[in-house]
Parts: sequence; C-alpha cells; structure tokens
Amino acid sequence: MSFRSLSIKHKLATAFALLTAVVLVVSGVAIRALASEHQSFSHYVNETAVRITMANDVLDAANARAISARNLVLVSAPADREIEKAAVTAAHKKVGESMTRLRTALASMTGVSEEERKMFATLDGVESRYGPVALDIVGLSLQGRRDEAVTKMNADCRPLLSALVKSANQLIELSVDVAKRDVARADAAAVANRNVMLAACVAAAALAAVLAWMITRAIVTPISRAMEVAQTVAAGDLRSTIDDSARDETGKLLAALKSMNDSLVNIVGSVRTSSDSIATGSAQIATGNADLSHRTEQQAASLQETAASMEQMNATVKANADTARQAIQLAGSASGAAEKGGQVVGQVVATMDDITASSRQIADIIGVIDGIAFQTNILALNAAVEAARAGEQGRGFAVVASEVRNLAQRSASAAKEIKELIGASVEKVEAGTRLVGDARTSMDDIVVQVKRVSDLISEIGAATIEQTTGIGQVSTAVSQLDQATQQNAALVEESAAAADSLKQQASKLASVVSVFKLAT
Repeated sequence: MSFRSLSIKHKLATAFALLTAVVLVVSGVAIRALASEHQSFSHYVNETAVRITMANDVLDAANARAISARNLVLVSAPADREIEKAAVTAAHKKVGESMTRLRTALASMTGVSEEERKMFATLDGVESRYGPVALDIVGLSLQGRRDEAVTKMNADCRPLLSALVKSANQLIELSVDVAKRDVARADAAAVANRNVMLAACVAAAALAAVLAWMITRAIVTPISRAMEVAQTVAAGDLRSTIDDSARDETGKLLAALKSMNDSLVNIVGSVRTSSDSIATGSAQIATGNADLSHRTEQQAASLQETAASMEQMNATVKANADTARQAIQLAGSASGAAEKGGQVVGQVVATMDDITASSRQIADIIGVIDGIAFQTNILALNAAVEAARAGEQGRGFAVVASEVRNLAQRSASAAKEIKELIGASVEKVEAGTRLVGDARTSMDDIVVQVKRVSDLISEIGAATIEQTTGIGQVSTAVSQLDQATQQNAALVEESAAAADSLKQQASKLASVVSVFKLAT
C-alpha cells in the first residue's frame, strides 16, 4: 500500500511516528556523543592530569631537597643550619609521600602504559639511591664535616640528582604526550560526534521536509486543486484536467468534481454545438438570402438592360438587313469589276510577252551590229597594214583606215552598251511578266473570293431576317421574365428579414453559452 493511497488520518499518524523516531534516534546519538566526551574528559582529569601533577610534585620536592641540602652545606650560623635542616627533612618527606602517591596512582589507574611504568621504576630506583646520599650529606653538614659533605655532594649527589631530574622529566613528558594523544582523540571524537550530530540533524530536517512536502502534496495540493477547479467552473471554464487517482478523501472530492465537470462539459458542449449549428445555419441562410437578393436585383437590372438592348438589337438587325442588301449589290459590282480587272491583266500579260519578244529581236540585231563592227575593225586593221606597206602612196588610205577603225570600235562599244541595256530591259520585262502573271492569278482568286463573299452576304441577309423575327420573340420573353424577377425580389427580401431575425436569436444563444470554456 503506497503513502498516496492512505487516508489523511493515517498519513498524519505515519508522518508524526516517523518524526518521533527521528527525534529518538537523534537524542540517542547525542547521548552517546556526550557520554563518550565525558569519558574522555574524565580519563584526562582523573588519570593523565593527576599523573602529570604527581610527577611534578616529586620533581619539585626533589629540587627543594637538593637546594636545602646545598644551603645546609653552605651556611654556618646555627639558626640557619636548623632552618635548612628542617627544610631538607620536610622536602625529603614530601618526596617520599609524592612517590608513594604516584606509585599508588600508577597501580590503580587503568590507562597507564607499560612505558610509563618502566619510567616510574627508573625514577623510583634513582630516588632510592639519591635519598640516602642526600641524608648523608645532611649528616656530614650537621657534624661539621663540611669538606666531606661538599666532596660527597659533587661526587655522588649531583649525578644522582641529574638522573632523578631526567627520569622525572621523561615521565612528565611521556605523561604530557599521553595527555596530548588523549586530547587529540577527544578532539577527533568530538569532531566525529559533531559530524554525526550534524548528519543526524540534516537527516532529520530532510526527513521532516520530505514528510512536510509529502503531506502538503498529498493533502493541501489536492484541496488547492479542488478549489481551483471549483473557481474555474464558477468562471465558466470547463477545460480543467482533474486527476482523481488518489484514494483518500481529497481523491474522492476531486472525483466528484471531475464527474460534475464532465457532466457540465457534455451539457454545455451539446448546447454550444446546437447553438453553433443554428448560428451557422442562420448566418448561411442570411448570407444566402442577401446574396440572392443582391443577385435578383442585379438580374432585374440586367433584364431591364437586356430588354433595352434587345430593342436596340432589333433595330440594329433591321439596319443590318438593309446593309446586307446593299452589300449584295456592291458585291455584284465588285465581282464584275474584278472580272474586268482580270481581263485587263490578261491583256497586260500579252503586251508584256510582245515586249519581251521585241526586246529579244533587238538584242539579236545588236549582236549582228556588234559582229559587223568587229569585222570592220579587222578590215580597217588590214587596210592600215596594207597602207603601211604602200608607203607614201598609202598614207591617205592609212588615215582613212584609222578613222574607219575608230568608228568600228565606237560602234562596237555602243553596240555593247545597247546590248547590256537591252539585256537589263529583257530581265525587267521578264520580271514584270512574272509579276503580271501573279497579279492575274491574284485577280482570279479575288474574283472567286468576291463571288463567295457575295454568296455569304446573301446568306447573312436571309439570316438577319430570321433574327429579326427571333429577337422579337426574345424581347417578349425578357419582359415576362422581368416581371417574375421583380416578384422574386420581394419574396427574397421577406426571407432575408426572417433569416436575419433567426441569426440574431442564434447569436444571443451562442453569447450565453460562450461563457463556458471547453477543451479543444
């Protein structure tokens, strides 16, 4: 069973139970951390610090005893000697008591290392040798044997005192190191405990936040969603998407809202569809009637214009009939003129043929003249040759022969030019003959076409007479159609008014239903 499917009561009970468990866990972690720190602090105060203090007491008492013994050797006044004797005795007693307390503490404490026990044994051994020596020095000083006391002090007391101080300092340093390690462990434990506490607090806060979020999401969110749905429905918006998958009280509330919203959607959708259909149909009817009215008016106007045009067309057709009759007459005249033109062109062709024959005869004559001039030139050349042979007697004949030769050359040149001109004329005459032949062919075609046009105009005249009769009948029908169109226009105006009223009613219904918004 998921958290979401639980009821609100069980959700709250589960959340508070989890928070209580988290508080208990955090409290247990805190108690354990405090107990660990208390144990570390108690071990330091009751054992490590006590050992350091006792070792310092031994060292202080030993130093005080050594100083008093030295002073006892150095002073000479009886009173001073008594004071120093009492000081030596008290210091020696304190050394013994301090050693006893330290020995007892080391024996009873559980956190003493083996190295500390060995160092204390060394210190105890040095003290067991140094104490009697110090007392011997005191006895020698009291007996007045000062020199022996000084010798014994330098020979025995000082090395043993140095060994005693060294052993005590080593024990103190070792205890201090142990204390530092204890402090470091305590600090590490404190840091670890702090981290554990922080982690526990963060976990508790995270769990509390998650639980708060889950409860808010499971309770407040559906209720807020239900309020939003109710507000949107009240505002006419039915497009809300409602998730009713939850199985608690909020899910049931949303399911009821969804059922209500779906019912409203169906009702409003049906009403809107009907109103839209009515509005669309009425709008189409109104638009169609308006268009029909407009087209009817246009048709009426067009029919009136058509009637007028038919009258004009009737007059025009009559005029065309008269024109067609005149055209038939003109076509007959044109046909006769074309035939005469064809005859004239035929005569021109015959004349051009005669000119061509004459030109060719002239060309032949020019050829004969050219031959005569050529022969005359040859004869003149021969005469000149003979005159040259005759000498002085033939000089006059040579002059005549030269002139004859010149005339022959000029005649040949003129004959040549005339021949060229006659040739060009012959070519032009032949070209003209061809053109005249083409013109004759065209005139023959024109005569044929004019006859065809005359026949067509005759047919047009007959058709025009028939059109005149048909146009009269069409004009009568157009007048009747104009009257029917006027009646239809009146009916269309009444239908348009009814459609416009239906459109207004449908628009009001659509406006009322448009308050509701549906999903597309």
